Amino acid sequence: MNHVMVVDDEAPMRTALEAHFARDGWEVTTAYGARDALEKFRRAPCPLVVTDMRMPDGDGLGVMRGMREVAPKVGIVFLTAYASVPDAVQAMREGACDYLVKPVRFDQLKEVTRRVLARSAAPAAETGESALMGNSPALKSLLERARQVARTDMDVLISAESGTGKELLARLIHQASDRRNRPFVAVNCAAFPESLLESELFGYARGAFTGAVAGKAGKFELAHTGTLLLDEIGEMPLPLQPKLLRVLQEREVDRLGETRTVRVDVRVIATTNQPLADLVEEGKFRADLFYRLNVVPFSIPPLRERHGDVRLLVSHFLRKYAAETHAEAPEFSPELMERLEAHGWPGNVRELENLVRRAIALHPGGAVGADFFAPSIGGSRMEREPETERTQVEDLPALAGSGSLREMERQLLVATLEAEGGNRTRAARALGICPRTMRNKIREYGLPPRTYRRAGNAVVASVAGGRHELN
Repeated sequence: MNHVMVVDDEAPMRTALEAHFARDGWEVTTAYGARDALEKFRRAPCPLVVTDMRMPDGDGLGVMRGMREVAPKVGIVFLTAYASVPDAVQAMREGACDYLVKPVRFDQLKEVTRRVLARSAAPAAETGESALMGNSPALKSLLERARQVARTDMDVLISAESGTGKELLARLIHQASDRRNRPFVAVNCAAFPESLLESELFGYARGAFTGAVAGKAGKFELAHTGTLLLDEIGEMPLPLQPKLLRVLQEREVDRLGETRTVRVDVRVIATTNQPLADLVEEGKFRADLFYRLNVVPFSIPPLRERHGDVRLLVSHFLRKYAAETHAEAPEFSPELMERLEAHGWPGNVRELENLVRRAIALHPGGAVGADFFAPSIGGSRMEREPETERTQVEDLPALAGSGSLREMERQLLVATLEAEGGNRTRAARALGICPRTMRNKIREYGLPPRTYRRAGNAVVASVAGGRHELN
C-alpha cells in the first residue's frame, strides 16, 4: 500500500486530503504542523509528503529540509493558499516535486502524486544510460565523453536525428554532474509560439500583458542551480535569439514587464535534429548564438551506424515492456532478427522500441516471424498509411540497374520525387512513409530539397544558384 503524509494546520483541509487519499487505497498519516510532521516522519518515513507551505510553527521548506535528512528521495508536494513566485521558485530549486495553489483540484493532485510515485519507482538503470545501451564503439565513446563533460559546468549542444535519445543523453549528463540533486527543467522550443515561448523561458510580472493576473517565474529561474534543457533549439524564432544569447552570456534574466534582472546559475543543454550550421548559412539561426551554444558539441550516432546494437536493444525492450504489461515476451525468429539488423531505421531507437511494443501486444508469448516486418524506407507494414490513401505500389517508378540496397533506396526516393513533381508530401504518401521520414531521408542522402524534373535519363533538382544531376 502507498503511504502518504498530509501536513496542514487547518483541520478541514487535513480531513479532506485524508479522505481523498484513503479512497484511493493509500495509508495516510496526518500532521497538524511542522514540528508534528518532522517527529512523525522520523519515526515512520514515507515516500510522499503533501504539506502546506505556511504553518504557525514553521514553513514547508523547513519541513522538506528536515525530512530529506532522514529520507533524501522523499517526494514533496507543496500546497499554499497564497501563490507566490519567490516561494515557488525556491521550492523547485530545493527539489520539490510540485507546487499547487489552494483550492486544490483532487484530479490534479492525483496526477501529481502518480508522477511522483512513477519517478521514485523507476529503476535507476532506466533513468539514463541503459536507454542508450549498446556495445558499438561509437556509442561507448559518446557515453564516456558525456561522463567527462558532466563534471564541468560547460554548456552542451547535442545534435542528432529524431529518436536517437537526445533528451536521455541530456539527463545522463545532469545525473552525472554535481547538479544531480538540483532541478532538471526541460522546455521544447518547437511547442510554443513566439509570444508564449518568451514568457515560458523568462517569466513575466503581474500585469505584463492582458491575462497576466499573477507573476510567473520562467524556466531559467526554475532551473536555478540545476540544468535547463532547450529541446529543438533550431526551432526558436529569430526575434527571441538575441535575448537568449544575453542570458547565456550574463546569466541574468529579464522578466516581461519588469525592469530588474534576476541572477541565475544554470547549466544549459540544447538539442537539435537540424544542423545548426546549415541554419546559420540560411539566415534562420544567429551565428553568435550558435557559437555560444556550441561549447561542447555532441553527436549521437543513428541506430544504422551502431552495428550490433539492434539485437541487444530488442532483448532489452522485450524484457522491459513484457514486465510492464504483465505479458510473456514473444520470441523473434532468426529471420526476423536478420531483417531488423539490416534495416536502416529512419526513426532510430524510437522506431525499434515501438515495433517491439507492437509485437508484445499482438503476439504475447508467441513466435514472431519475418513477415511481421517488411524492410523498406517506411519501416514495418504497420507504420504505413492505408492503401486507399496513397499511390499503389505498382504505380511507383521502376528502378533501372542494380546496386546496393542503400543505392536502390536513394534511386527510389529521387524517382518518386520526380514522379510527384517535387512534392515531398505526395512522394511520402506514395512510398507509404510519413513526411518527417521523407525529410530525414532527403537529408541523409544529401538530396537538394527543392523541385525535381526529368532531363533525359537523369533527374535534375533545381535549387537556388544551380542545377544538380542525380543519376
